[in-house]
Amino acid sequence: MGNCLLRNRCPSSRNQPEEAKNQPVKSELPVWSAERSITTEQLMRKRAEFWDTSPAYEGRKEIWDALKAAAEALETGNRDLAQAILDGASITLPSGFLSDCYDELGCRYVLPPYVLSRPTNIVTTKPEPSSEPVVPTSPVTMAPDMYLKIRLSIGDATSDEKLPVNSLERIADVKERIRQNHNFGLSRIRMICCGKILNDKTAIKDAKIPKSFIVQVIVSTDLE
Repeated sequence: MGNCLLRNRCPSSRNQPEEAKNQPVKSELPVWSAERSITTEQLMRKRAEFWDTSPAYEGRKEIWDALKAAAEALETGNRDLAQAILDGASITLPSGFLSDCYDELGCRYVLPPYVLSRPTNIVTTKPEPSSEPVVPTSPVTMAPDMYLKIRLSIGDATSDEKLPVNSLERIADVKERIRQNHNFGLSRIRMICCGKILNDKTAIKDAKIPKSFIVQVIVSTDLE
C-alpha cells in the first residue's frame, strides 16, 4: 500500500537546521499512488494505525495530535484552520508542507503522503446489503446547563454557533446532535480544542474546555 516512511526519533539535541525558517502551510497536497489499488476503508485503517502508533516513535503526543488535526483540515480544503492549529502548537514548516516539520524543541516529525491525501488509484467498494434493520442512534437527552461555542467547518465554509449542552454529556453525544441539527447524514466529525482532538467517550466537563473558547468542529462528508 505504498512505501512506509520512517518517523525520526527526537534526540536530546536540536535537529532543526539553524537556517530553516517557518513557512505558511501550503494548500497543495501530495500526489502519490499506492503499490496496488486500495479502498477508502483500507486507507482509513492505514491512517489510523499511523496516528495511533506515532507517539511511540518519540516526539510529543500533543504535537502528533495537532498534526493529525491540521492534516485533516488541510485535506478538506480548510487551510486557515490548519494554519491556526499549527500556530497554536508552535509547529514550524521549513518547506511549507506538513510532510516535514518541527516542534519548538527542534524535534522532527515526518508525515507519509497517505495521511495527507488520497492516492490516485483509490477504489470504491459498495457495502453488502444488510438484512438487519438500521436503527438510528439518538444523542443522550439532558437538560442543558451551559453553552458550547463551536466553529463549524465544512470545506471552505465556516459558521459560529452556540450549542446548548449538558456538562455531563459525552463528546459523541454532542457530535450526534450537530449531525442531526444540520442533517449531515453520513459524515465524519472531529472536535478540536487547543490543537487536541476531543475523545468521543470524554464528558464535556472532563474535556476542560476553557471558558469562552471556540471549539473547532470539522465535518468531512466525502466518505465514499
